[in-house]
Amino acid sequence: MKKLLMVVSGADSLTLADGSAHPTGFWAEEVVESVRVLREAGVEVTLATPGGVVPTVDKASLDGTFDEAVASLEDLRAPAVLSDVDASGFDAIYLPGGHGPMADLASDASLGALLADFHDGGKLVAALCHGPAGLLSAVRADGTFVFAGKEMAVFSDEEEHQGGLDVPYSVAGRLTELGARLATGEPWSSTVVVDGRLVTGQNPQSTVATATRVAELLG
Repeated sequence: MKKLLMVVSGADSLTLADGSAHPTGFWAEEVVESVRVLREAGVEVTLATPGGVVPTVDKASLDGTFDEAVASLEDLRAPAVLSDVDASGFDAIYLPGGHGPMADLASDASLGALLADFHDGGKLVAALCHGPAGLLSAVRADGTFVFAGKEMAVFSDEEEHQGGLDVPYSVAGRLTELGARLATGEPWSSTVVVDGRLVTGQNPQSTVATATRVAELLG
């Protein structure tokens, strides 16, 4: 059985551009549906968070559809400690979104080291929606970005604008500055980009397609 590490944000707020704190966390659909698709495909999924904290669901993502699924997902109540995880025990790593990753995963040194290990070992790396913010942590000691030159999808600036949240920085912009090549679909379209062993999805509408592609590549 293939083993996948899903790294979920442990943040419960994001400091906006105006300095105010906005409550956030992980996006329910992106975690629940990704776990469902992967496990139905026979993939063993382990959840981890920075410090092993119990992650906070973004209440904006709870509309009655995923409330019960989030509450019943036992993994969320006892995640692994991210800094204790060894890449050698997994075949893939997967970063779901919500605005939470912008607050913690984007600068998490343990995640950055893990991502480099997965990439350098030829293992599968996947990120969804704002999950690619976590890829920003993958900068080597010499200053080079692990995923420079890679084509990827990420929640677009246009979608961010339409969402109405005054975020502190553009994930798409920072990835581009580091050398990523963005392949952006229409706003709110299901868009998945595969570049070698990197799989990225643009938004919540891309969740099932992203997880399905990861399962297919894991075989």
